[in-house]
Amino acid sequence: MPHLRVLLVDDHKLVRDGIRYYIEDDENFSIVAEASSGEQALEIVQPGMVDVALVDINMTGMDGIACTQKLLALDANIKVLALSMLNESASIRGMLDSGAKGYVLKSAGPEEIKKALTIVHGGGTYYSPEVTETVMNSLAAGKEKDAKAGVLSTREIEVLNLIVKEYSNQEIADTLFISPRTVDAHKRNLLEKTGSKNVAGLVMFAVKHNLV
Repeated sequence: MPHLRVLLVDDHKLVRDGIRYYIEDDENFSIVAEASSGEQALEIVQPGMVDVALVDINMTGMDGIACTQKLLALDANIKVLALSMLNESASIRGMLDSGAKGYVLKSAGPEEIKKALTIVHGGGTYYSPEVTETVMNSLAAGKEKDAKAGVLSTREIEVLNLIVKEYSNQEIADTLFISPRTVDAHKRNLLEKTGSKNVAGLVMFAVKHNLV
């Protein structure tokens, strides 16, 4: 197994100390640098210096998502492994979208942490099993919602925008030069395509997907 150089980025010293304690006695790993913030990490790291960066998701100042993006811009060969808590599924999605290759819980034991570092360094991905189902369900739900937004027609989006502006059916019809009956048909299609139960649900859908 090749020697693996690790960067720790976490604003809690106890977390950094714990991870260091876990892996510093293993000759296959070395912690080459620690940072208490994303900003500090970027000041320390030089291209070719780090193999894997363990990056906390939620930090004061620059968060883990921004830190991940900037680290990869600095050195595309760095592999990033997110340090997460159980309730961070939305943030984990942001980390993965930014280029992180997985996540490990802060409560993980030494063997799991070393396993995760090794897998990620080798080009694979690692996800702590305790939260994998929750996060994957969240990712799937997000993709489903994005897909729903993508199937709306141009006319349906126009109707949706006027619904958000609290136009009545008659006002929508007058604005778009269509009949109120056609407006009703568009509303039914919007409810079905977005999975919304009512007009309030349509408004929430429009805002969430930046359609207004």
